[in-house]
Amino acid sequence: MNKGTNIKRIRKSGFRARMKKYAGKKIIKSRRNKKRQKIAIS
Repeated sequence: MNKGTNIKRIRKSGFRARMKKYAGKKIIKSRRNKKRQKIAIS
């Protein structure tokens, strides 16, 4: 996938795209620790 479409997808899905990246996983982990399991779905 080229950079153009990737940026578009990130803009559209926002949080979901960040989840796939390292920083996003950190966010998920910290939220999971606070017993908010639903964040995995969002």
